Amino acid sequence: MDASICNTSENYLKARVIAYYLPQFHPIPENDMWWGKGFTEWTNVGKARPLYRGHYQPRVPADLGYYDLRLPEIREAQAEMARNAGVEGFMYWHYWFGNGKRILERPFSEMLASKKPNFPFCLGWANHSWSNHSWKATTKLKKESVLIKQEYPGVKDIENHFFHLLPAFLDSRYLRISNKPIFLIYDPLAIPDIRLLFDKWNRLAQNNGLSGIYFIGLANGWRSNFQKILNLGFDAVNTNGQWHAESVINGYFIKMIKHKIIQKFGGLLTDKYKYKDIIKNFYSDYERIENFYPTIIPQWDRTPRSGRGASMYTGSHPSLFKEHILEALSRISHKPYENRILFLKSWNEWAECNYVEPDIVYGNGYLDAIKDCIVRSF
Repeated sequence: MDASICNTSENYLKARVIAYYLPQFHPIPENDMWWGKGFTEWTNVGKARPLYRGHYQPRVPADLGYYDLRLPEIREAQAEMARNAGVEGFMYWHYWFGNGKRILERPFSEMLASKKPNFPFCLGWANHSWSNHSWKATTKLKKESVLIKQEYPGVKDIENHFFHLLPAFLDSRYLRISNKPIFLIYDPLAIPDIRLLFDKWNRLAQNNGLSGIYFIGLANGWRSNFQKILNLGFDAVNTNGQWHAESVINGYFIKMIKHKIIQKFGGLLTDKYKYKDIIKNFYSDYERIENFYPTIIPQWDRTPRSGRGASMYTGSHPSLFKEHILEALSRISHKPYENRILFLKSWNEWAECNYVEPDIVYGNGYLDAIKDCIVRSF
């Protein structure tokens, strides 16, 4: 991040909030073939039904409606909402399955080419295979089959991947740390010989006028993975405390047994937690380390996507989300501003009920919670 921008931001914001951004809100040929003509993330959102008394389903968007990300005016409106709430930028999920295979790239490609919206961004590589269970609850009892396999073909693909992203890395809007473009990897432990990727990309970046690439590994699952990610050579870790919090609430062995039953039998069991209990057990002392960047999560309910066996957090409310943000801020307030980062999970994961965009029940409540905590008062 440019020093002058950093200093200006520090005068107004208590942290750098970077929001995960899902581009699955426009039809593509692959989804038409797999799930039916016109399928988008909204398909499952609209079909969701309450599973218990007081269950808020289906979720209904307010200000932006059931939008289509092919429309530039929607992308502009999202950026304006985010900017007003104190969100510094979007982290677009990026799909590269190897051998040049991409998917859902249109919203990002159009934003990059048009230079609009004029809003900071970075990329996160969603390096996982897609299966017939990826997006639709009705396939839960079907035998799982791979629709697109995530592959790592080798050196040539590593180079092609870099040059495909180079125009984005060179864009003045791209978010940086230590003057290096941020690049997050969803499954950092899955990539064979990841040090080769680091070496190649850093060398190619320097050959093309950049200082290098700032690699962040996303740490889902057990906290023992945190150090494993750093040991692989990542510059930083984005921590996510969901699995740990659920395990504390359930107990380790019950959590594991429940997880196996749900994996095998789908909706036989529900995996339900109180949001207030999740956020109470979400963080550790790891988040105080300078290059460990915590996640903040507003709400969570995967039942629209995965059915009765999905995990869900009940009782989420903007006031509780505000408490969660303040706790996260207490873990990072001592850090240099450049490293005072919170990853927001997520801006618009509507089929996981994991969003801050306005809906018909809470309106701008979740955005206002961010603004109240992040934007300095005068």
